Amino acid sequence: MHPKKASLSKIILPLLGLLLLIAVGSTGYLFYKTEQLQAEVLMLQEERNFFLLATASSTEQLALKEAEITKLGDMLELTEEEREDIERDLKREKNKNEEFEDQIKEIAGTVGILDKLSKTDEELLQKYSKVYFLNENFRPDKLTKIDSEYVQEGRRDQYFHTSAWPYLEEMIQDAKDDGIDLKVTSAFRSFEEQAELKGQYTIQYGSGANAFSADQGYSEHQLGTTLDLTTPSVGGPYTSFENTEAFAWLQKNAYKYGFILSYPQGNGFYVYEPWHWRFVGTKLADFMKDEGVTFYDLDQRVINEYLVNIFD
Repeated sequence: MHPKKASLSKIILPLLGLLLLIAVGSTGYLFYKTEQLQAEVLMLQEERNFFLLATASSTEQLALKEAEITKLGDMLELTEEEREDIERDLKREKNKNEEFEDQIKEIAGTVGILDKLSKTDEELLQKYSKVYFLNENFRPDKLTKIDSEYVQEGRRDQYFHTSAWPYLEEMIQDAKDDGIDLKVTSAFRSFEEQAELKGQYTIQYGSGANAFSADQGYSEHQLGTTLDLTTPSVGGPYTSFENTEAFAWLQKNAYKYGFILSYPQGNGFYVYEPWHWRFVGTKLADFMKDEGVTFYDLDQRVINEYLVNIFD
């Protein structure tokens, strides 16, 4: 070999080897780098897939939550409707109970009224003066003896209906407080006593007795709620009683205690009797005062409405 060629070969061959070595190394590095990049790409793909999966899961969970919320909303709406239905039912039941309670009260009230009426003489507010006949066997359930201090001197013992007595006593006491001395000359009279009295008047006055004295069975005195009043200055049931302060006081105040004048001026039954007072209860007496009517002016059906309250 030529000496120059030999020298060139010594230079080129190592250089080619180096280049080959570099090429092989570069190829290995590129291969390594490629694998590394591929691994990174794969990892990124996995992360992407995981993210997509996670996102899908979150979306699904979100959708489930939204569906659950929607379901709860529907359930709440149904619950509200049920509550409203229950409230309506409760209101209806309450109204029914109130109506039932009112009916019970009405029934109880009716029973109470019937019970009171059953214990009250239906005759107490009847028009007996020449209108209705009071049975000869009638006698008030209970009579109370009037205190002697309230009875006109020289008169026998007098009796008054027990349930009406408190009203009479209060009236006499209040009159006394006002300086009025009221006295009872006659109160309850039985059928027989009225017959005897009417007989005496008939003997003395003949048929004229009918103008001021009732026949037996037609006298309000038999009820036990009627009495004749006077004052010591007058002494008896005389027409002069109308000129006394006592009569003026009675005209102004008697109705407050349930007493009315049975035979005022102009009545169609008997002569004017300012001394003759009948207990009819405060409610009826007050009504008559307001309306300006007398007892015998009223229809019996109107009067009967006050029977249940006669002693209230």
